[in-house]
Amino acid sequence: MIGELYEEALRGTGPVEIEHADGRRRPLPLRDWLRLRPGDGGLLDRCAGATLDVGSGPGRLTVALARRGLPVLGIDVAPAAVALTAAAGGPALCRDVFGHVPGRGRWRTVLLADGNIGIGGDPAALLRRAIALAAPGSRILAEVEPPGAASGTEPLRLRSGAAIGEWFPWARVSADAAAGLAASCGAAVTETWEEAGRWFVTVRPAP
Repeated sequence: MIGELYEEALRGTGPVEIEHADGRRRPLPLRDWLRLRPGDGGLLDRCAGATLDVGSGPGRLTVALARRGLPVLGIDVAPAAVALTAAAGGPALCRDVFGHVPGRGRWRTVLLADGNIGIGGDPAALLRRAIALAAPGSRILAEVEPPGAASGTEPLRLRSGAAIGEWFPWARVSADAAAGLAASCGAAVTETWEEAGRWFVTVRPAP
């Protein structure tokens, strides 16, 4: 979620909603991003070695991994998110995943939590980028939609009262579609798991 309204939500200035193209609205799930929540444990336990947290937001996972003693870096396009992460003790940089990211080719784990496989609206492009950033023998951990859920890309925007943000593309990938997506990027899904109603996959690039 990119833009000034996302920044304002992180600063706690007021409620923000996500609006779909058909007019449906739902609250921006900011509380889920501010503290560890059910399902995070299994995701954190699967992180090994130097970990890149893509779209790290306020940094709950970055901070948790740092506290476990893992070398970790969170990246996010929102300065307010990076500031919150740093204030909580997590290393983070204001970066676009498709721009310059430190440590290219050396990350042992790349984390795409909270549906961040949808960043940019092109999951294949994002997965290829994650593979390019990762070290040989690495893993990419992605949170996906439940089996049977629809996959696809749609425009979203943020709203807060009369203030309306710009449309941006966002993708959804179901657990059923993850294997095909991985294969199209020269990788394979090696594990699918569910915890606390959330679904995740482990993707391994081809040797």
